[in-house]
Amino acid sequence: MREITAAAVTETVAALCTEANVLLPPDVEEAMARACREEPWKPAADLLRILRDNADIARRERMPICQDTGMAVIFADVGQELHIAGDFAAAVNEGVRRGYVDGLLRKSVVGDPLRRVNTGDNTPAILHTRLVSGDRLTLTVAPKGFGSENMSRLKMLTPAQGVQGVKDFVTETVRLAGANPCPPMVLGVGIGGDFEGVAELAKRALMLPLDGHHEDPFYADLERELLELANATGIGPQGFGGRTTCIGLRILTLPTHIAGLPVAVNVSCHVTRHRTAVL
Repeated sequence: MREITAAAVTETVAALCTEANVLLPPDVEEAMARACREEPWKPAADLLRILRDNADIARRERMPICQDTGMAVIFADVGQELHIAGDFAAAVNEGVRRGYVDGLLRKSVVGDPLRRVNTGDNTPAILHTRLVSGDRLTLTVAPKGFGSENMSRLKMLTPAQGVQGVKDFVTETVRLAGANPCPPMVLGVGIGGDFEGVAELAKRALMLPLDGHHEDPFYADLERELLELANATGIGPQGFGGRTTCIGLRILTLPTHIAGLPVAVNVSCHVTRHRTAVL
């Protein structure tokens, strides 16, 4: 049994909070560069260049890529042969507190959804923990802004609606979102599972590399088709029109009940912030 301290978890989470808000993920950066090269509509191409310049300045000056530094979402894969000495959830939240306070990042969390009093340190985080084989801890910090989060949707389709129902729902979600999530968007699509499981699935899909495809050719083809349908809406960067409404779309699936077809779309802006470390 291998052991790590809660203090090591806190230190890692704090660093990841800052890095995720300052550094554009490499796959997202490449997708933006490709979109900039291929966008034929000049207002859209100019906007894409501005967004790339913004990311360059953020990296160079160690400043947030976006003023909305998000609600901290943490994915933790905990090895079954690993012992964490101390309170794990408390260590994660202390890492978020330090990352946002010491990193001078905007604090956007309210302690109660209706009484709306800011907690002042961006805690508590949303923490998703799962047990995996091995003796390592993999931590992914994914700050999620709510301009895009508010555009996300979930629908319990009937099995009879099938693939076409999924296509219609994803396309409708993009159209309803319009310019609100600061496109170009990245879309995480969850299919299957149950009501709460499909929503987490969609968010996890946002963490997948944009330059990859689903291992199942059926879903790989569906990823490509849904991306084409999203871009065919003509919304474009920041709603300026053009072909670059969405720079990436990934799908994750789970088995589901014979009577159901849950589908969730987690909408993200082009930044799609996430950083990972292994302890």
